[in-house]
Amino acid sequence: MESGSAIFAGVVFALFGGGLLLWTTVRLRQGLPVAHGVRPVMSATLASVAAVAALLLGAWCFAQI
Repeated sequence: MESGSAIFAGVVFALFGGGLLLWTTVRLRQGLPVAHGVRPVMSATLASVAAVAALLLGAWCFAQI
C-alpha cells in the first residue's frame, strides 16, 4: 500500500471511529438515545462496535506505512 493513501485512510478511519465513540459516550451519559426507534442497549452496542472496528482499521492502516 502506498504510504500516502495509507496515511489518508488511517486518518479517516481514526477520526470517524474516535468521533463515533465520543458521540456514543456523550449520548449515553446524558441518557439520550443513540438511535431513534431501536433498543438503547442494541444501538449503543452496535455504535461502539463500529467505532472500535474503525479505530482498529485506522491502526492497521498506520501499521502498513
